[in-house]
Amino acid sequence: MARFQLVRVKVSWTTLLTLAHFTYLLVGATIFQILEREAESKNRIHFQLEKLNFLANYTCLDGPALEEFVQVILDAWEKGVNPSGNSTNPSNWDFSSSFFFAGTVVTTIGYGNLSPSTVSGQVFCVFYALCGIPLNLAFLKQLGKCLTIHLGRLERGMVSVVPHKQTVEALAVSLFFITGSLLFLVIPPLLFSYVEGWTFGEGFYFTFITLSTIGFGDYVVGTDPGKQYISLYRSLAGIWIIFALAWLALILNMGARIMEHAIVLTHPGFKKQEDDENVPSSNLEDTSKI
Repeated sequence: MARFQLVRVKVSWTTLLTLAHFTYLLVGATIFQILEREAESKNRIHFQLEKLNFLANYTCLDGPALEEFVQVILDAWEKGVNPSGNSTNPSNWDFSSSFFFAGTVVTTIGYGNLSPSTVSGQVFCVFYALCGIPLNLAFLKQLGKCLTIHLGRLERGMVSVVPHKQTVEALAVSLFFITGSLLFLVIPPLLFSYVEGWTFGEGFYFTFITLSTIGFGDYVVGTDPGKQYISLYRSLAGIWIIFALAWLALILNMGARIMEHAIVLTHPGFKKQEDDENVPSSNLEDTSKI
């Protein structure tokens, strides 16, 4: 009888992450296609019917003239001009809005609803981003260190009350997470929902899409021409983005470390393989020093 032997296949940590990453992308693409494609098709049909009804009601217009007018509207929208309302709409480039835009540049959020239209503005934006993005990363890193220090102080203060170190660490991280969630993920959506007239779900969606730096641009604060905003509204939103990004980055780093630690505990071989992969690079560094 033929013997069947089970062969243990060693999978490196890098290979596992690569497979997981692209599998996650494929699953996401499939689900988004299922959820959104039919709605897109319905919206296209609805838009075409509306154009036909418009032409039927206004016989003085023909198809090419309507298409030309639609293109004018699209060009205005791409340049940051809201087609609804009139010329008295608030400026997209007052100081508060410009401060908010500068924040979206250095944080790489880039909503896409507003961008420089002049050549000089585009050139300045390139160099501003080249200098601002590293500066913002350094600032967020330092802010994260400060938050870590405060978290450590919180843990040391709780140790005197609760003697178990692991319990204290878990409580401190939970308290840090809950407090930050209230300040950056719960209260802001409530305020945005009240000011913008959104539902809480839409406000929370905007908050997460912003803080994850995805920045679709489908929801942006301070862009409704029918509302009167306070002058510092968008500036305050920009400051909220900066501090919330630092908190969220720290939370995501902690989550990544917890996931890695959990995988190492359940599959100890991954840690050894990762150490083995790092040995050659360290040997090269030692050789170069000789």
